[in-house]
Amino acid sequence: MIDEQDLVNQAPDRVVLVTGGTRGIGLEIACQFLETGAEVYVTGTKQESDYDHPAFKEDRFNYFRADFTNNESLDRLAAFIVSLDKLDVLVNNAGINIIKSLNDVTSYDYDNLQAVNCRAPYMLSKAASKVMSLNKKGWILNLGSIWSVISKSMRSLYSTSKSGITGMTRSMAVELASSNILVNCISPGFVMTDLTRSSLSSIEIEELSTKVPMERFAEPAEIARTAIFLTSEENTYLTGQNIIVDGGFTNV
Repeated sequence: MIDEQDLVNQAPDRVVLVTGGTRGIGLEIACQFLETGAEVYVTGTKQESDYDHPAFKEDRFNYFRADFTNNESLDRLAAFIVSLDKLDVLVNNAGINIIKSLNDVTSYDYDNLQAVNCRAPYMLSKAASKVMSLNKKGWILNLGSIWSVISKSMRSLYSTSKSGITGMTRSMAVELASSNILVNCISPGFVMTDLTRSSLSSIEIEELSTKVPMERFAEPAEIARTAIFLTSEENTYLTGQNIIVDGGFTNV
């Protein structure tokens, strides 16, 4: 059993970057890292002053504005990563979803979604691995989705990108293993984020919940705790895996 105090004790000198860390699962992951004592960097697309979460007032919580649909913006973040003396953990959480029928998808839709969901994690992992390799230690965690292992109508774009993330996870895990860099993926199911609450009615949430064996959506904290374990000193050998955290949904 992992003692929470053990995670706190290991973390004061750890440096962590969470993309898309301003809301939802990403923010919860960032906050849990902050609680362990780590120096945390998060990315978002707005001005820092637009965010009012208490974490932004913490000295160890640092913000980097980045737009992953813009190559120059992505390159600036990659250059910043390479400039770091140390980076222990990279969490590629930022992502977007476009729900459209195959016939309605445009090349613009495809390019934008792939830029955020695949190109950015790939290029940032490349940058992070350079720093981690120098220190002979590191953890890279990608956020996938249940829609990489199952799918449904109107999800062709999203399933394409998230399937790419799981493939990237496996191949990078093999290539970076000799540098003691562990690369894994978490694929959440239905999660009760603010975005979920704003996009689904209470009736829709209730109906979806009945299809999940655990009969409820996950809380962001539950996904974050899995992320913390996979990127902690407690994980020294698990790599190249896609951990599905969905309350059993993909099994039925």
